[in-house]
Amino acid sequence: MDMDLLTNIFYAMIRTGTPLLLVALGELVCEKTGVLNLGQEGMMLFGAVIGFIVAFASGNLWLGVLFACLAGVLLSLLFAMVALGFNANQVATGLALTIFGVGLSSFVGASWVGKPLAGFEPIAIPLLSEIPVIGRMLFAQDLLVYLSFALFALVAWVLLKSRIGLIIQAVGENPNAASAMGLPVLRVRTLAVMFGGAMAGLAGGYMSLAYTPMWAENMTAGRGWIALALVVFASWRVSRVLLGAYLFGLASILHLVAQGLGLAIPGNLLAMLPYVATILVLVLLSRDAIRTRLYAPVSLGQPWQPGH
Repeated sequence: MDMDLLTNIFYAMIRTGTPLLLVALGELVCEKTGVLNLGQEGMMLFGAVIGFIVAFASGNLWLGVLFACLAGVLLSLLFAMVALGFNANQVATGLALTIFGVGLSSFVGASWVGKPLAGFEPIAIPLLSEIPVIGRMLFAQDLLVYLSFALFALVAWVLLKSRIGLIIQAVGENPNAASAMGLPVLRVRTLAVMFGGAMAGLAGGYMSLAYTPMWAENMTAGRGWIALALVVFASWRVSRVLLGAYLFGLASILHLVAQGLGLAIPGNLLAMLPYVATILVLVLLSRDAIRTRLYAPVSLGQPWQPGH
């Protein structure tokens, strides 16, 4: 395989895997506290359209990123109010949030479809970007990709090395014991849901401000659902989330790789691979349900109220 083609594949893999990484990190923190939020797709789309509109109207990309995060947080608070405040079923609430977010983003962005925007451009780091193969992959990306690297490092440190990580784990494993120890279970879970919403909104903003700087309905193309499967695939381990995001990102660009190699394989068939891979991963994981439950937070998806 040509070295330039290999470099381009790895470069595209990082770009394609970035939104998956961002959403999955937020969902990982959320699920670590015992909350299952299936509304990632809706929050991504709402963050994408709000970020695009604000950036287009203001001419400030970073303002668009900020409002994309805030849009995700806004929808996540709606989920927290219903699922945590009213103790509703988390699965049903998350599905309703996705439907609401998809519809709301289509309504809000109806008049903005196809409008061009000068999005984030790649910034090559001198010397480092010249390293063969990995140089362009890691050191010639746009600022939001660099931000995703920093956020991964931050989340990994918080979950594995900090007191906050211990609190998150305690709340997710046994909320009754955590409450008896004086930990504010509902507050911790609400903050985790808000963080997940901010990350989903940021991922949506990346889609509309950097990856394909424009707005189009359903432009996330199921990435929120893939990220949900990715967390399970990673066995709720932050390091595996990083690996899984880029593997799914690689699967997403295989149709481009086939074209580059001149393979006579229908592009639409290869474009299905990320979704086929998601189904296969879930099927394989379901064959070892005991092992999956072993790594999952004990209280995941279970409603909880103080005193119960």
